[in-house]
Amino acid sequence: MLRDIDIKEISDGKLYDINDMAKLGVDDCSGCHACCCGMGDTITLDPYDVYRLEKGLNKSFEELLSGHLELRVADGIILPCLSMKTGADSCTFLNENGRCSIHAFRPGICRLFPLGRIFDNNSHKYFLQVHECHKERQTKIKLKKWIDTPELGKYENYIDKWHYFLKGVTDKAPQMPAEELKAINMKILQAFFMKAYDTGEDFYEQFEERIESLKSL
Repeated sequence: MLRDIDIKEISDGKLYDINDMAKLGVDDCSGCHACCCGMGDTITLDPYDVYRLEKGLNKSFEELLSGHLELRVADGIILPCLSMKTGADSCTFLNENGRCSIHAFRPGICRLFPLGRIFDNNSHKYFLQVHECHKERQTKIKLKKWIDTPELGKYENYIDKWHYFLKGVTDKAPQMPAEELKAINMKILQAFFMKAYDTGEDFYEQFEERIESLKSL
C-alpha cells in the first residue's frame, strides 16, 4: 500500500539497513496487543505471507478467505488482508489471552512493526515509526533479528520485486479502462494467491516462475 507521508513526522529521522541496530525491544510486548486492534483492512498480505499461512495452518487460500482473510482494493489493486473480529475490531488470529496465535508464521507487516519500509532506486531502507507502538522501547536490536525471517537475502530481494511489480501496475491503473484493470487484478490474484503453493518446495522459485509469467503486465 502506497502512503503519501512526510517521513520526518512519523519517524526518528533515521534510515536503517538490515544490519543496523534500532531501539525496538519491548520485553516481548507483555500485557499489550494494541497493534493487533483497530487496524481495519490495512494489514495487506503479499504472496510470501500467504505461503507461510498456508504452510503453518495447512489451509488453502480459499479456506483462509472463509475465516481469517478478506480481499480489499489498495491503489487500484485487489489484494488479501487480515480480517478483524466482528464487533471486537481485533485480528482474528488474536487468541483469548491477547496473544498472536500464528506468531511463528505471522505476516511480514506484523514482523516489521513498528518499522516501515521506504523504497527508492529498486531497493529499500527501513525507518522507525515513533508514534505507533504503545510500549516504551527499551533495548536496541539488530533489524535482521527483529524481522526474524529465514533466507533474509532472498526475502529482501523478493520484497523489492513484489513492490516494484505492483507499483508498475498501480502507476498505470488510473488511466486503465475498468474492464482491463479488472482483468489484470484477476490475473494477479490467480497467479500469486489463488494458485496453490507447494509448501514443501522453495517459495522463491515458485514466485519467480509466477512473476515471470506476468512480466507483460
